[in-house]
Amino acid sequence: MPGIRGPSDYSQEPSRDPTLLLSYFEPFNAEPPRSALVSSYVTPVHLFYKRNHGPIPIIDHIDNYYVSVTGLIDNPTKLFIKDIMSLPKYNVTATLQCAGNRRTAMSKVRNVRGVGWDVSAIGNAVWGGAKLADVLELLGIPKLTSSTGLGGRHVEFVSVDRCKEENGGPYKASIPLNQATNPEADVLLAYEMNGEILNRDHGYPLRLVVPGVIGARSVKWLDSINVLAGECQGFFMQKDYKMFPPSVNWDNIDWSSRRPQMDFPVQSAICSLEDVQMVKPGKVSIKGYAVSGGGRGIERVDISMDGGKSWVEASRTQKPGKDYISEHNSSDKWAWVLFEATIDVSQSTTEVIAKAVDSAANVQPENVESVWNLRGVLNTSWHRVLLRLGHSNL
Repeated sequence: MPGIRGPSDYSQEPSRDPTLLLSYFEPFNAEPPRSALVSSYVTPVHLFYKRNHGPIPIIDHIDNYYVSVTGLIDNPTKLFIKDIMSLPKYNVTATLQCAGNRRTAMSKVRNVRGVGWDVSAIGNAVWGGAKLADVLELLGIPKLTSSTGLGGRHVEFVSVDRCKEENGGPYKASIPLNQATNPEADVLLAYEMNGEILNRDHGYPLRLVVPGVIGARSVKWLDSINVLAGECQGFFMQKDYKMFPPSVNWDNIDWSSRRPQMDFPVQSAICSLEDVQMVKPGKVSIKGYAVSGGGRGIERVDISMDGGKSWVEASRTQKPGKDYISEHNSSDKWAWVLFEATIDVSQSTTEVIAKAVDSAANVQPENVESVWNLRGVLNTSWHRVLLRLGHSNL
């Protein structure tokens, strides 16, 4: 499209922080060390996980860049960056999480397909841009609309990012129109991240941000927006990112039997310790993140040292110096909380478990076996690390 293009190889990739851990199978995807996640409430841009399906698009002439808006609307048009930036700007603090976060642990139960993420395919950022509801209203679609006059009920977002799963075609996804036109859903056409213009890895010049929903729906490098009667029929909506039971395998899978995954479930992970960690006897600090989809707050994070027989409650924070209250107007409803607890370690080996409970009383399942699925998505089982007494800097 004018102003932006997807290159055919990886020779023009942007530079990246050397601490990012590259995926073994798909080296253009990367996550930070888990310890980096709890260093600050807002994840620095250079430490935010990155996920794409082909070479990072290149901007040739930003003044020529526009997004085509077509489909079941009365006024198809082209939106230039200046048009979007002329609308009221909103800053939304929101956590994005890949549906495959913690896939590596799931693969230890049985083989799964997908990028081998640890616990860091997640990040929390302040996204700046125009609300999608305002953009659509500019095009004649009122707020809180479920259907256009021509029968449009879903909004599809098409990327410049090309992927083999689409036979070289573009990555795409959709959300329902009633979500797209709801100002309270805080869906953004974002051009800033943490107060700075988006960089190439994270969607420059324009991306979608859908808070509370798996990262696969927050399409980067927007090429076009299409109002459709039904869901996007792209690969990643119809043949991926769906939740199947452990009984389903690649021989009996029926993709049409499940709806595309949208909200992510309640999740937590310990980030101050590795899966197996040597520690000195005495006090050990347990730090991590907890988050739930759909704008649900985190009501509690529990820590156990005896296999779940007894628990202690961890403290929860968001903004430094402010008390966190789940779903209070002083809290960021789309963002994670950071938790912390101090435990006393005296046994030669100690398994530490973390589990979170959200404001709807949803709780993480105990075992990964119960949520295993062939694509390794939505591993929200209790997070466990093993401590061993020995020489350590902790």
